[in-house]
This record gives sequence, C-alpha cells and structure tokens, in this order.
Amino acid sequence: MGTDVLLAGIVLLGSSVQWLTGMGFALVAVPALVLLGPVNGVVLANCAAGAISVVGLAGGMRRVRAAAMVPLCLAAACTVPAGAWLTRRLPPPVLLLVMGGLVTVAVLLVMRGARVAALRGTKGAVAAGAVGGFMNSAAGVGGPPISLYALNAGWTVREFVPNAQCYGVVVNAFSVAANGAPRLAGEQWAAVACAMAAGAVVGRSLAERIPEKRARLLVLALTGGVTAVGKGLWGL
Repeated sequence: MGTDVLLAGIVLLGSSVQWLTGMGFALVAVPALVLLGPVNGVVLANCAAGAISVVGLAGGMRRVRAAAMVPLCLAAACTVPAGAWLTRRLPPPVLLLVMGGLVTVAVLLVMRGARVAALRGTKGAVAAGAVGGFMNSAAGVGGPPISLYALNAGWTVREFVPNAQCYGVVVNAFSVAANGAPRLAGEQWAAVACAMAAGAVVGRSLAERIPEKRARLLVLALTGGVTAVGKGLWGL
C-alpha cells in the first residue's frame, strides 16, 4: 500500500507539471520511478507522458508548427532504438549517471539562456530531435534538448506547450514500442490513472495563475538531472 501511495504521489506531481508546462513529467518523476527498476520506470514515464500529451494536444493542434515538428519527430524516431538498446546494456548506476549528466548540462544551458547556432533552423530541429529521442527511450527524459531548441527559436512558453505535446505524443509512442509496456499490478495501474486525472485538474487550474517566467523555470527543473546523477554515483 505504501509503495502504491508513493507511486501515485510521484505521478500526480509529474502530471501536474506536464499539464502546466507541456513537458516535465520525466524531469520530476523519473528519478523516483526508477525504484520500480530502471527499464520499468522509464517505460512508465513514457506511457504517462505520452497519454497526457495526447489529451493536451487535442485542444492545441492548430498551434503546432509543422515545419519544426516534422524534422524533430523524424529525427527522434531514428534514435529511439539506440536509446532502448543502451538501456538494456549499461548497468543501472552508469545509465543514471550518464543520462543525469546530460539532462543537467542541457537544463543549465537553457537556464542561462544559451544561444547555440547548431540548434537553429531545420538542422537544429534534427539535432534536438535526435538527442531528445535517444534520451527519452534510454532514460525517459527527452525534454531538455527540445526546450533548448525552443529557446533558440524564440518561442514563448505558450507557443512551446502545444509543440512539446505534439513531440511528446510521437517520441513516447516510439519509446514504448521499443521498450515494451511497464509491468505493474492492477492496483498500481489504478493508482497511476487516478493520479494522472488529479494532475490534470491541478495543472490546468494553475496554468493561468503562474507567470510565464515561473512556468519556464518549471520546464527547466534541474532536480531530475541532479537526482539522477546522485543516484548513479551512490550505486557505483
């Protein structure tokens, strides 16, 4: 029972952040979900983030920028298999350390407002999508490269959210296909479903009350990357 309550709490928090910012479920939830096992936690994060993106995208489809999303999603689809392969080959502590380090670096770059010439235009979309797809299937955290691309493209958070949801639908679908479905008991699935529904209510109610600057900081939450690094070092 205690584990199910903890699982529901993690999913509730992650879902609230994802509804509020367009992505961020994995940044908040994956470090804790790995307690289910690295692969199982990653796939659960993929499933939950993908489901939230599908629902969220229904009302924002018209604001999706196809010129950016097509190369982003195609590049991600190409690198998802490599990330899934790596997940099964690296020892869990090493995987957490490597991916946590990548997430931390990417988030720090965005928080500093880093301008990267290689992340502009179509080539930038391909680069961000490729890195994001690999990270998403390997560690469940594919958002930071897309956030970095959006920053260099000059998108506001309100512009970013529907495009992030579109990307989330595609990359998480490919990641689940590559990694398989999570292995959860019936009561755990029920806890996850209820937590996701509650997270939708919380996230939507906060969306209009939190200024854009604070919403951007939520998207760029550093906690996930740092925690993953810490868990990796602890497990070595």
